Amino acid sequence: MSDSLIIIPTYNEKENVEAIIRKVFSLPKEFHILIVEDNSPDGTADIVKRLMTEFPERLFIEERKGKLGLGTAYIHGFKWALQRNYAYIFEMDADFSHNPNDLERLYAACHNDGADAAVGSRYANGVVNVVNWPIGRVLMSYYASAYVRMITRMKIGDATAGFICYKREVLEAIDLDNVKFVGYAFQIEMKFTAYKLGFKVVEVPIVFTDRTLGQSKMSKKIFKEAFFGVIQLRFRKYKRVK
Repeated sequence: MSDSLIIIPTYNEKENVEAIIRKVFSLPKEFHILIVEDNSPDGTADIVKRLMTEFPERLFIEERKGKLGLGTAYIHGFKWALQRNYAYIFEMDADFSHNPNDLERLYAACHNDGADAAVGSRYANGVVNVVNWPIGRVLMSYYASAYVRMITRMKIGDATAGFICYKREVLEAIDLDNVKFVGYAFQIEMKFTAYKLGFKVVEVPIVFTDRTLGQSKMSKKIFKEAFFGVIQLRFRKYKRVK
């Protein structure tokens, strides 16, 4: 039984899902994977189910009725993980923008070095580690994180990052039913809530590589939610549920 579960939300990821699963399972450390699948019309779920016969008790799928948003997918996965004995719960994209080789570094930050949450950061120490993004998107993302730091006063360079390891205790302390946002604002909300509850959140420098297969899920609606949602977070009250 592994102590670590990686949650990977999917929608139309047939080009990537098998490769990312095989890569994770090739790592020296044993990880389990939960795919939270939002009824992809491209057959993503069928690929995962085929692989489940090859990787029993390591690969799992939760199928939902439609495209319900990134945040709700992770909340679904968090609750699934907390019903089981996983001590470390990860967020990771299916498209290789997050390098699976960095999973063990995030794990070590929490397991060995005393962090409660470890963020795979594109902007640790002010350095931009992004590959294959147009300069306009790099600048937008970088200054969005600067905006988050200014409003929240949270000392995290990459507040919108979606490559994270949480200790179980962090997710147990957060009222997951009260998490409001569904897009990239969800990532900010989770980090800020952990920070406000007194948990130690650290950044682990990574190189982020934009997807080469499949389509990005970014939209103007998601960006707008993140921009205005940060102000709401700043003035919300936070308390542990346990």
